[in-house]
Amino acid sequence: MASSPTGPEPDDAAPWVDRSDDGTRAWVDEAVRKVVADANRSADTHLHVFPLPPEWGIDLYLKDESVHPTGSLKHRLARSLFLYGLANGWIREGTTIVEASSGSTAVSEAYFAQLIGLDFITVIPRRTSPEKIALIERYGGRCHFVDSPPAMYTEAERLAAESGGHYMDQFTYAERATDWRGNNNIAESIFEQLGMERYPCPDWIVVGAGTGGTSATIGRYLRYRRMDTRLAVVDPENSAFFPGWVTGAPDYATGMPSRIEGIGRPRMEPSFVPSVIDLMIPVPDAASIAAMRHLYDHTGLSAGGSTGTSLWGVWHLVARMLREGRRGSVVTLICDGGERYQHSYYDDGWVAQKGLAPAPYRASIDRFLGDGVWEPPAAP
Repeated sequence: MASSPTGPEPDDAAPWVDRSDDGTRAWVDEAVRKVVADANRSADTHLHVFPLPPEWGIDLYLKDESVHPTGSLKHRLARSLFLYGLANGWIREGTTIVEASSGSTAVSEAYFAQLIGLDFITVIPRRTSPEKIALIERYGGRCHFVDSPPAMYTEAERLAAESGGHYMDQFTYAERATDWRGNNNIAESIFEQLGMERYPCPDWIVVGAGTGGTSATIGRYLRYRRMDTRLAVVDPENSAFFPGWVTGAPDYATGMPSRIEGIGRPRMEPSFVPSVIDLMIPVPDAASIAAMRHLYDHTGLSAGGSTGTSLWGVWHLVARMLREGRRGSVVTLICDGGERYQHSYYDDGWVAQKGLAPAPYRASIDRFLGDGVWEPPAAP
């Protein structure tokens, strides 16, 4: 066999398997171009200022992720998951995309699947808001309903296997699909937008956890950039994240669904990274609804329940800063728009039917912003 500077030439009779010309790379190249072009067409999301009493010396910012093309923070995650799957060779021409989702991730993944010409199936709880279901179907996705949210995982795996498709598995890959060192992730975006503010390095960033991908990205970025900012994660009722974080049990499970769509899980998810979190705050569901509605009444910004969960945590931290005489800033997210929840969190009948009483929590917020006294109701 003849030799070359790089070694022996391959023998044409050897059992080589060459897939370099099967057309796959050309399709993937075009799919990646379309997904990245979507990001280039979208300006960064807005950073709103929430009006606080000026004498407090504290600034509160709301990063409005509802202005993404698919209306939620999950647009970032879906884009990252598609790029991750394409770069790994898991997504090819004709691949059926399958996901397990409580709604918003499915909306965003349906959008990207349609963008690159693929079929999309999502396994979602039957109780998912009708507004989200309509959005999934508008982008060409198909909904497969389950009565028990914990059944989503195995059902999605089954559907992917049956269709020969790819199970995106956001709950496993969310924390690794996004580059936490930068590359226009949400943490880098926050700090760039704060660059001209009087407190450009916030005391706290407050987020919820659904997959855990956002908290993992922000927490890692803070450490990588050696920031003094601390990360607080809020958690709704029934979720396994807070008790799992407190006890250190990686397999902690409640087996119960969260009533606050998009955050809280019945089990500790693989993408949830407890070690990057400085503080966790359990939040009553009624408080989430109170804070969400207060935001709209106070600013005109319409948001979902998960934003309310974060805001309840924000009020705890702002009150702490006041007690300690600290000046500085706090950042949280508007995760999605309130138009998706007109039949649930904004519906007094639905709230009463669920046995939730947001009025005492709303009164606490109103009093706090009025006279600076923070006296939240006793936990139910």
